[in-house]
Amino acid sequence: MTGKDDIHRRIEAVWRMESAKIIAGLTRLLRDVGLAEELAQDALVAALEQWPESGVPDNPAAWLTATAKHRAIDRLRHLRLQGEKHPLLGAELDLQHRMEAADREAARDEAIEDDLLRLIFIACHPVLGTEARLALTLRLLGGLATEEIARAFLVPESTIAQRIVRAKRTLAEARVPFELPPPPELAARLASVLDVIYLIFNEGYAATSGEDWLRPALCEEALRLGRVLAGLAPLEAEVHGLVAMMEIQASRSAARVGPAGEPILLLAQDRSRWDPLLIHRGLQALERAQSLSKAPGSYQLQAAIAACHARARRAEDTDWARIAALYYLLARLRPSPVVELNRAVAVAMAEGPEAGLRLIEALADEPALRHYHLLPSVRGDLLYKLGRRAEARAEFERAAELTRNERERALLRQRAQDCY
Repeated sequence: MTGKDDIHRRIEAVWRMESAKIIAGLTRLLRDVGLAEELAQDALVAALEQWPESGVPDNPAAWLTATAKHRAIDRLRHLRLQGEKHPLLGAELDLQHRMEAADREAARDEAIEDDLLRLIFIACHPVLGTEARLALTLRLLGGLATEEIARAFLVPESTIAQRIVRAKRTLAEARVPFELPPPPELAARLASVLDVIYLIFNEGYAATSGEDWLRPALCEEALRLGRVLAGLAPLEAEVHGLVAMMEIQASRSAARVGPAGEPILLLAQDRSRWDPLLIHRGLQALERAQSLSKAPGSYQLQAAIAACHARARRAEDTDWARIAALYYLLARLRPSPVVELNRAVAVAMAEGPEAGLRLIEALADEPALRHYHLLPSVRGDLLYKLGRRAEARAEFERAAELTRNERERALLRQRAQDCY
């Protein structure tokens, strides 16, 4: 590796760690998240051009921030000379004063944390659609390039670029303020943030399409965002609940795929390969969530379910009755056919396949599950255990047709073959 390559790697590492803080600080000054992100990118380009020659500064984050701020002043001067309209024109001197004040304030960690939390709420604002929130969050808070986001979600780069541009435009047109939500809106807005992180993690943990069953980069990014949010909102029980669930689920990653990348289902996994550090961190986060709330939220319940698996040294030691009870509470708190499907699996494990199958049959006509491959997959598994091989084979074949993940399709086809 050349010295230039090494510097580029260092720049990339700094950008991943610091870009969100830089963009957040610029957004507070400029009140325009699109312009803030563009100027931060300009500073990154300047670093890529200059640092290989001049060397990496002692404080690379401060260098990037200062460069972006200077670019902001230059941009406004250029717009003024060109006669173009911009909300900040005419306030250039005021902007300089605010930047100087911000430099003095930046020494306070809480100022940076407040900016970062505001940026999280903006990226996950309900005015944006789900796909836009996912792309913008990974871009602004994850520091991922458009190409990386497109590769993670298996969509064209141009599609992601359009989503990000439209998201910024939507935020600007809606004049979304750079501030924390008022108390009456806080719970709903926080739920939107948690849902975005949860969706990023789920796509990494069990990819909905493509040739890989796992996408570790997405899991790692969701975990990082969750941990950051837990530090910024330490008294929010559901934040810790989500982090707990992700930590424990992520602990299984090494055991979830075989040598050729094939999926290994939960009950067949080598539990000695589960990561004890992630389990420990997850259980600690769950305890924190439980200490903050007497009434568990949906993420805390999901974390408690994951904890039941984590505490079982062997698959046969799993407390399926407790898991079924937790799914019952989750279904009451956040009604969902998918939750009911998971509850049916737990009931089948606790009380036998016939009990689970009865619950499955009640879900057969659910519109939300009509094209959901896990419904026939679970039904096939229960029918197989009951010795109804021909029916099970048909269910596995249907599940294989419905899934868009190549690894999962191969597994389901193999299960269908095993029914002969």
